[in-house]
Amino acid sequence: MPIVSTFSLVFAALLLLLAPVTAQAQAAAASDSSAANFVYKPPLRGAPARRVGGATRGTGDTGLVLNVLAPDQTGLTTQAQPTLYWYASKPSNTAVEVTLIADSAEVPVLSKNLVQTQGGVLSIDLAQHGITLKPDTDYEWFVSAVQDSGARSKDVTSGGAIRFVAPDPAVQARARAAGERAAPGVYAEAGLWYDAIGALSKLIERNPADAGLRAQRAALLDQIGLPKAAAFDRSGGS
Repeated sequence: MPIVSTFSLVFAALLLLLAPVTAQAQAAAASDSSAANFVYKPPLRGAPARRVGGATRGTGDTGLVLNVLAPDQTGLTTQAQPTLYWYASKPSNTAVEVTLIADSAEVPVLSKNLVQTQGGVLSIDLAQHGITLKPDTDYEWFVSAVQDSGARSKDVTSGGAIRFVAPDPAVQARARAAGERAAPGVYAEAGLWYDAIGALSKLIERNPADAGLRAQRAALLDQIGLPKAAAFDRSGGS
């Protein structure tokens, strides 16, 4: 066989071997580019920090980290019954308590005990528990891993704040025009944190292997200072 023909065959074989790698690189670049367009613009700049972070203290489930997917300041939503999300760094059999309380109240409107059997991004749908937020009222919400019910100082707790506001028709129109995949970016730019993370998380639930969607959520989580939760998405949810 002529030398030129042999070289052509080897070159063609190399191209076939490299094709999947090239496709993966292009997909990753596209995901990064898309994620770069997701920018959260807090509406309450200069407001006091409301988020608290959770990591294990004392004995028990060592190494467990809990992070509510909430910004430092009070996050906004246009949903009266939003879904709240948090990140758990690993599976655990520790009981989890989710509470929601209005700033002016003494009794929580929600206090729910769950069994956390998996790590990753978890959630609670307020609609399923008959909870409706009052307009323009600040609420605090907390997720606590209760390691010892007789010694609550050992809890791993993370919390944030949320406020239900009237939707802006202009923002809603932009979100509809942008389409389902781009709408979370519109919400984030408008300062509607919980609408953005909620819409994006629901897309990921339907498409768990979509690296582009996970890159977008990771970008938002990085922007609010939750690198561990962001790394979970960048690893493909594992």
